[in-house]
Formats: sequence, C-alpha cells, structure tokens
Amino acid sequence: MTDKEAYLQKLQAKLDEWEANINALKAKASGANADAQIQMNKQIRELESDKSEMKQKYEELKAASDEAWKDISSGMEAAWDRVSASFRNAADRFK
Repeated sequence: MTDKEAYLQKLQAKLDEWEANINALKAKASGANADAQIQMNKQIRELESDKSEMKQKYEELKAASDEAWKDISSGMEAAWDRVSASFRNAADRFK
C-alpha cells in the first residue's frame, strides 16, 4: 500500500465517522423538544455541509497524481482539523 492509499483510507474512515456522528445527532434531534430540534437541525445542516466539502477535497486528493498528492494533502490538514473541531463541538453541545 502506498502512502497515498494509506492516507486516503485514513480520510475515508474519518468521513465514515462523521457520517455516523451526523446520524446520531439526527436521532437525538428527532426525540428533542421543538426548540432543541431547531438548534440541532441547524447544526446538522452545517455539519453535513462541512462533510460534503471534505468529501469533495477527498475526491480531489484521490484524483491527484502520485507526485501532487503530498502537496494537496498538506493544505488539507488545516481544513480537516477545522471540520473535526466542528464535529467535536456539536457532539459536546448536544450530549
């Protein structure tokens, strides 16, 4: 397995984790009162948007040549960290 393949596997695992977190928040939202549901649904939409953005970046990285992927991946780290923080904050807020 190349470094690129290993990195892509790591990113796919993170995307899968985020999807599971979004689904858990959706389940919590469905059982919450109306005000909480509004807040949670807003947060869920934001997280889904962030996840979609990261999925697009993942696809760009996947399509990148073996030479270019390291340059692209270094710039992606900050974006992944930002989205990861958003997911942690959302999970903490709605525990």
